[in-house]
Amino acid sequence: MPNRNIRDASIFVDELIRSGLKHVCLVPGSRHTPLVLAFAKQKEHIKIYSHLDERSAAFFALGLALALDEPVALACTSGTAGANFFPAIIEAHQSRVPLIVLTADRPHELRHSGANQTIDQIKLFGDYALWFVDMPLPEANPSAVAIRNLRTTAARAFAKANGKRKGVVHINFPFRKPLEPTPVEGDVVEIPPEAIQRNNQQPYTTMYRTIHQPENKALIQLLNEISTQYDNGIIVCGTRTIRSTNTNDLQTISTLSQYTGYPILADAVSGVRFSHVPTISGYDTFLMSDIGLPKPDVVIQIGNMLTSKWLNAYLENINPKYYLHLSTDEEWANDSHKVTHLYSGLVRGMSPVNVPKEPTAFAKQLEKIDQITWDTITEEIEKGDYFDGAVVYDVVDLIPEESTLFVGNSLPVRHLDQFGKGQYKPIDTYANRGASGIDGNISTALGTGAARPDKPLVAIIGDVTFYHDMNGLLAVQRCGIPITIVLLNNNGGGIFNHLPIKDYDPAFTDYFITPHGLDFSHAAKLYGLDYVQVTERAAFRTAFTESVTNRTSMIIEVQTNAQQDLQRRAEIVEAVFQQLKQNQLI
Repeated sequence: MPNRNIRDASIFVDELIRSGLKHVCLVPGSRHTPLVLAFAKQKEHIKIYSHLDERSAAFFALGLALALDEPVALACTSGTAGANFFPAIIEAHQSRVPLIVLTADRPHELRHSGANQTIDQIKLFGDYALWFVDMPLPEANPSAVAIRNLRTTAARAFAKANGKRKGVVHINFPFRKPLEPTPVEGDVVEIPPEAIQRNNQQPYTTMYRTIHQPENKALIQLLNEISTQYDNGIIVCGTRTIRSTNTNDLQTISTLSQYTGYPILADAVSGVRFSHVPTISGYDTFLMSDIGLPKPDVVIQIGNMLTSKWLNAYLENINPKYYLHLSTDEEWANDSHKVTHLYSGLVRGMSPVNVPKEPTAFAKQLEKIDQITWDTITEEIEKGDYFDGAVVYDVVDLIPEESTLFVGNSLPVRHLDQFGKGQYKPIDTYANRGASGIDGNISTALGTGAARPDKPLVAIIGDVTFYHDMNGLLAVQRCGIPITIVLLNNNGGGIFNHLPIKDYDPAFTDYFITPHGLDFSHAAKLYGLDYVQVTERAAFRTAFTESVTNRTSMIIEVQTNAQQDLQRRAEIVEAVFQQLKQNQLI
């Protein structure tokens, strides 16, 4: 540690690693050199991902933290570098993903002076950061308390990001030159023992661990009373309810269903639909038409908001006696404001049900409707024209067990919710549904894949979303993350065909659809990925199976027509409606 900057950065990084930090994303720059060198010195104890631009790095870190459910660090130089983190930080805040953001800064005397590459970085991310600290300038001869402050701030940053309400912590580091490991006369670099005053093997985070509350027996008693009194009830699992590989939480949700007799309606990115838990997954199709479903007296919502427009509308148009929201992080997620009881976390302490409660008549009706819905969808896909929803159906059908699946925003996530048939194989499924932006989706997908490098990674991305983050593809080779990208290309913003603005041309085509005419094979070549374009179902299924089986990095482009896809979707919904009528279920 030749000088004060290297010394302070090394101490801070050391404590982050002691606290449990295992991953960091770095980008090139100058002012954050002390932090980069501190992490590089610890490369045997932490995994370092090197990226060339800040936005891709931030979304990669977001995806990694999302999949690991633990803090990931992100470091950059001063100026607009940190501002390029902002979109990913907004998503992390909205989705409660733990990130530790370390921005380097110019010293205080250069702030507001017109100095180059100097902006106001104080609380740069506003309320999107749970905690902000502007660190003091490193001192030549620091006091013991100054050194301890470095360690406790690092420990608190890790604990705060990883707390009950997970999110973003922003630590700003002003540094004077020299930034490199150049000896500076007068700088004290040896740290006296009294500056630590603790067992060197124990991280400070032991002081900040959350004390778990005892099991909520009153809630279990309430559930018993409700389920005994009311047969018409449902359990709704929203986005990011759990990870599908978390068998304990899956068992808890399954037990809740058995305990109450209520069926589970699981969002495609809830972590529940693609698991060993029985679910109702065809609701986004059968709720498009008024099929006369009874209105539930009880709704138990677990997790965040739902993707499905039609399930949200169904819930908004009922007035249940009880609407229980079990929030894993104590955050409100109900825009219709129908919740009557808000609880923190899943229902713990419920014994596994040896003799499950008999499913209610309402549950049995939903199960029959769901089965006929999927039988009809499957038949229609097999005999009709290939379209984007059928591509998503095939991905879920073919993807290997325990794979990681990331789905882009706009149309792909909605297609997964409608055409991703629930089945008994665990798939770790993710999407950026906090702010639901289309920026950084490729980088986020690669981050989720980095969390489970031994499992296949698949991303379903729309063409405009792909265009937004083409530079994120550099991480495929640079970070060694194989990925199969299913690129649904309808030449523009096909999502807008679902909105009333579609009837107002030419403004609709010129300013909403915005056709681009891009040839994405060039992007594949630029970043060293295999590429194939398909139009037929058999060709897609062959290419997809070969790519995920061989763990090659490939872009499989499926060119579609947004208007024809919309029409095909309407035909399938009508076919389902007719089948339900014939079976006297509506």
